Amino acid sequence: MSAMTMWEIEDALFEERLQVICGVDEAGRGPLAGPVCAAAVILPAHLELPGLTDSKKLSDKRRRELFPQIQQKAVSYGIGFASEKEIDEINILQATFLAMERALSQLSVKPDLTLIDGNREKDFGIPVKTVVKGDSLSANIAAASILAKVSRDDLMLEAAKQYPQYGFDVHKGYGTKAHYEALEKYGPCPLHRQTFLKKFYEGK
Repeated sequence: MSAMTMWEIEDALFEERLQVICGVDEAGRGPLAGPVCAAAVILPAHLELPGLTDSKKLSDKRRRELFPQIQQKAVSYGIGFASEKEIDEINILQATFLAMERALSQLSVKPDLTLIDGNREKDFGIPVKTVVKGDSLSANIAAASILAKVSRDDLMLEAAKQYPQYGFDVHKGYGTKAHYEALEKYGPCPLHRQTFLKKFYEGK
């Protein structure tokens, strides 16, 4: 998808005289372990970043090339986490909103409108619009998806040093066959989401 196509949603909003558009996306809703991460990004209008699209469509190498470019060129950005303990306490959806709120609170500029990937929204005290598959359609959401994904991956790479037996550096906490085998052998560690381990406990 070309950089210009990625600006179509924002272009329509610019025509409505909304000047400061923020994109928000998350990474890590599905894993069995680790936090959920969200990022909020305000890019300069029509900034061209070759290859900018949904982080899931990019290689790890390309995401890591774009990560510092987004940070350097963004008008403002924020990155927030909600821990595995918070996920267990308030559920993954509310924890995702909490991570988004933390990311938004770091912005130095107040957006006229915040575009959130997906179809679930929350009142963050600012105008919000949800966009299904927004990480493939909006430059700002795509940029947020990259910041969130790389930030969470880096945290899980660090976790792998502390808990090498689980393979967090490979699967980043997702429920792969190898991850379930490690759980069977070693049991859960403090980074595991207890509410996500129902299958594991049911199999005991």
